Amino acid sequence: MLLQRSRLFPALPAFLLSTLSAAVLTCAPAGAALAQDVLLGASVQLTGPVANTGRYYRDAYQLAIDKINAAGGVKIGGQQHKLALRLYDNQSDVNLSVRQYTRLVTEDKVNLLLGPFASNFALADSAVSEKYKIPMVEGGGASDQIFARKFNYIFGTLAPASNYFGSTVEMLKSLKPEPKSVALLYADDAFDVSVAEGTRPKLKQAGLNVVMDERYSTNATDFNSLLSQIKSKNVDVVLVAGHETEILNFVRQAKSLAVAPKLYSFTVGVPSEDFRKALGKDADYAFGMTAWLPSTSLKDRWFGDAQQFAKEYKAKFGYDPDYHAASGAADVEALVQAMEDADSIDPQKVRDALAKIKFDSLYGPIAFNAQGQINLPQVVIQVQGNQLAEIYGAKGFVKQPKYPMPAWSAR
Repeated sequence: MLLQRSRLFPALPAFLLSTLSAAVLTCAPAGAALAQDVLLGASVQLTGPVANTGRYYRDAYQLAIDKINAAGGVKIGGQQHKLALRLYDNQSDVNLSVRQYTRLVTEDKVNLLLGPFASNFALADSAVSEKYKIPMVEGGGASDQIFARKFNYIFGTLAPASNYFGSTVEMLKSLKPEPKSVALLYADDAFDVSVAEGTRPKLKQAGLNVVMDERYSTNATDFNSLLSQIKSKNVDVVLVAGHETEILNFVRQAKSLAVAPKLYSFTVGVPSEDFRKALGKDADYAFGMTAWLPSTSLKDRWFGDAQQFAKEYKAKFGYDPDYHAASGAADVEALVQAMEDADSIDPQKVRDALAKIKFDSLYGPIAFNAQGQINLPQVVIQVQGNQLAEIYGAKGFVKQPKYPMPAWSAR
């Protein structure tokens, strides 16, 4: 039963609510997991500042598990085994998340691990999987730092953060009028720092003049000073690496200050249906990127294809999946494929199978590099008429962007 702190327990004292929020969310058949079940464990953000994105992982994990179980489960040693999920709410608290992953391994005795959302969480939580030698497959952390430590038990299905703006910078060189000046803004967490470190040399190579290179505090709510600088410097392009709440605040304050560069692009938010709902018409003209779109060309063993996955996801949960959800589902599929390839649930054998795995998923082809990460190309997208449009990919323009962005008063 999923615990929703404020809705199900409105009258409980605060200290008891906190205890319940951290309680296990068991997504499994009624009762404890059967001995023959394969128990997967995870801690994700279901409350706190990034809960809106955390829910993608909870929902994707459960949908994938349900789908695989409906097809008979995972075949090991000639027998079919059902999957079960032990899930905790880390309340968007890194320290709590580490404690919960430790509990999953030492007390709950999970067989394998799925990851949290956000790079700073994956950085910390993967130390638990490394310590106890239990493989973790995560699709919520993209920071290059996660995979630079030569850990053996962490595998990631997000493309490297250092290349998130790669396709966007390529597109900038083809725009007319060609932009000249760029502001690079990024939050001070592991993911966004990696984005900035990877983007700087790309901008230099493209011959673009970086007139602002500014770090801001994670969960920042006030962008007025940075926006005033963007306006006074007459910046053409603004690239912002941050999380969805930060991006929403940035756009709202840009409107209030009448700041409209020729183009702005964000690492997260834009692919999400919630982003467009939250901003309404003000979401128009925003650029972003995604490694996944629900295409029938992405064939899948369990769902058929990515479009079918998206249909089933929305039917079950009432909102559209984005790449976070697709990567989360692929994480479950990767563990199942590795168990079957290894014909075992032994953590070391599954780890070795993951290291050489190669299969097609609803998210795209899964094959981890020596560091444990995959590298799917980022597609540039834009909100046009409050709908998501695919703009630029590996073969160039797919659709013409709405560029330059008009002044707020001219919309």
